Amino acid sequence: MGWLTKDIEHAPCTVEISHKFESLHAHVRFNNGAVIYPGDEVKVHGPEIMAPFGQIVSEERKATIFRASALERLWTRLTGDFEVMELCEFSFSEEVTL
Repeated sequence: MGWLTKDIEHAPCTVEISHKFESLHAHVRFNNGAVIYPGDEVKVHGPEIMAPFGQIVSEERKATIFRASALERLWTRLTGDFEVMELCEFSFSEEVTL
């Protein structure tokens, strides 16, 4: 992997979708032990998975991992904290509004 080139890796994976009152999540676990690093992109192949309310659905799929170049990985590490802060909403007022 160079400073500007990307590598592509194919991996089998398990996709788990939970649509319960206690937990609403989607997780991808790579069956070959592949690890995702900052800046990498993952594309899971196959049709959309819909879990009915109150259930957890798990399916085996194939995924393509687009490895970030060294420059992209460095940029992601340097700017990642700022992007996470955009997700936070802070309020210091004493008034409560809903």
